[in-house]
Amino acid sequence: MTSELSDEAQAVVDEIEENDVDFLRLQFTDILGTVKNVSVPADQAEKAFTEGIYFDGSSIDGFVRIQESDMRLVPDPSTFAILPWRSRDDIDGGNSARLICDVHDTSTDEPFVGDPRGVLQDALDRAEEMGYTVNAAPEPEFFLFEEDEDGRATTETNDAGGYFDLAPKDLASDVRRDIIYGLEDMGFDIEASHHEVAQGQHEINFEYDDALSTADNVATFRSVVRAIAAEHDLHATFMPKPIPRINGSGMHTHISLFTEGGENAFHDEDDEFNLSETAKQFTAGILEHAPALAAVTNPTVNSYKRLVPGYEAPVYVAWSDRNRSALIRKPAARVPAASRIEARFPDPSCNPYLAFAALIHAGLDGVENDLDCPDPVRENIYEFDEQKREEYGIDTLPTNLGEAIDELEDDEVVLDALGPHISEKFVEAKTEEFRDYLVDVSQWELDRYLEKF
Repeated sequence: MTSELSDEAQAVVDEIEENDVDFLRLQFTDILGTVKNVSVPADQAEKAFTEGIYFDGSSIDGFVRIQESDMRLVPDPSTFAILPWRSRDDIDGGNSARLICDVHDTSTDEPFVGDPRGVLQDALDRAEEMGYTVNAAPEPEFFLFEEDEDGRATTETNDAGGYFDLAPKDLASDVRRDIIYGLEDMGFDIEASHHEVAQGQHEINFEYDDALSTADNVATFRSVVRAIAAEHDLHATFMPKPIPRINGSGMHTHISLFTEGGENAFHDEDDEFNLSETAKQFTAGILEHAPALAAVTNPTVNSYKRLVPGYEAPVYVAWSDRNRSALIRKPAARVPAASRIEARFPDPSCNPYLAFAALIHAGLDGVENDLDCPDPVRENIYEFDEQKREEYGIDTLPTNLGEAIDELEDDEVVLDALGPHISEKFVEAKTEEFRDYLVDVSQWELDRYLEKF
């Protein structure tokens, strides 16, 4: 704790006064990636910065037991943003604002080992020790569904559009516009937005940033999308596969390393693919640990309904500079700074802090151990039979959450990336989720078997 405000915190306090902010939402995430928040009056901002705000950690999934429950939120002043859906409303009263917080253990006054944001910071510290900073840019996709007369979500899409369609097929262009305005109000630099392949499916891309800021942005993005969709009487979902037999939603994640001198460590002008040896080793690390990574990047039972061949989702552990059937793609880059790899298997149900941390540690493991990167696969792997995949040495991702958890428990690198506290709690929660799924009886089973046997 500190008794004096930093310059950055003082600037936030001044901005709160200048913008007539009444309430502050202090946000953090649990290990499952759910955004939590406590709202405090704006006049408590100085106290929040100097003393922190205390809360009961035993009530948060994966945090601590009841006898060790006191936790403290420490706001990061760089994350201050005024919430756009309140500031644009014609209602009495001031605005609300948001600050993303780190979680500290009150017994030690040290960062809490179960804080996902802290886990990502540890991964970035490891990269820094190796001489790198990490940039990331995700592409989270989502569906917009109609609500019923009681305001509950349905799975009825509000349009029949397809990839890059225009109005009148794309009925959500106005919704995306309002979402973009809201994101820009909160400091996002938006690159593009468009209708995705499936009916009711959309994508809004924002510019890359350092990995910590990007993870913060993913959490913010999901909140803004849901809030503004609700203003249009729509429900936005980041569920990976809400509708059977059509494309699901992914969160393709672009990653690159930069040196202390500001050079892109992934670029090599003389390489056939413009990828440096460091980039190939990093890629090899992700491919090596992909089965275990899936438990973190694709952490729900529903995630594996998306990861099936035939719906543009990658399931094969390979990389390519051309096709999108591989797990990792090397996108075209017009300038050296843009050289990067694209991990195509994560989905937007993941905790972005844990997913980025796991990907970074896996990639850095490849760099540290000088792993050999396999040759790229330029053919459509979806068209390979099992014999040809074996010939190319191509493995597949786990087919369900249970298999992914088994792979995670056998992978020391990914477990170490999460740390002993989170890895234990995460495996415990996901094992319970999968067991609950196994004993449930779905509507599909009832429709297929109830009257047949």
